[in-house]
Amino acid sequence: MAQQQASPKLFIPGLGGLYESSAPYIYPALRVIVGAILVAHGYPKVFYLGISGVTAYLHNGHVEPALLVAYLITAVEFFGGICIAIGLFTRFWAAGAAIEFAYIVFVFKWAKGYYGYAGGFELELLMGLLTFAISLRGSGRLSVDRAIGHEL
Repeated sequence: MAQQQASPKLFIPGLGGLYESSAPYIYPALRVIVGAILVAHGYPKVFYLGISGVTAYLHNGHVEPALLVAYLITAVEFFGGICIAIGLFTRFWAAGAAIEFAYIVFVFKWAKGYYGYAGGFELELLMGLLTFAISLRGSGRLSVDRAIGHEL
């Protein structure tokens, strides 16, 4: 039987209570923040650019089939972001977002040499890793999936 390692001692022991009481809410907060960031990027696609504007942008960037991809990324960012934030079909939407960010990082940016400060891929890489982790972990507590008792 494996022995369980003791937790390291805190430099400020008085914070232990705060850490313990906030621990159950950290993952739901992370899920809400990631979902809100996705919604913030999808909102202009839905309410300002529209599918035709997103399609034109993708077509100019040599992404084909631009119309299909425009619908997919708009749905993943706006509707998927809402669902990730509230914890509804979380694995499905987070996996879609992780695929989108993998494409942005490795095909759209890295392959074209956008490494540096202006036009880098740090945000997309971070969001891709976060959405991938969320897709593996699922909705967790404080979610609609938990409330309805089913998860994808």
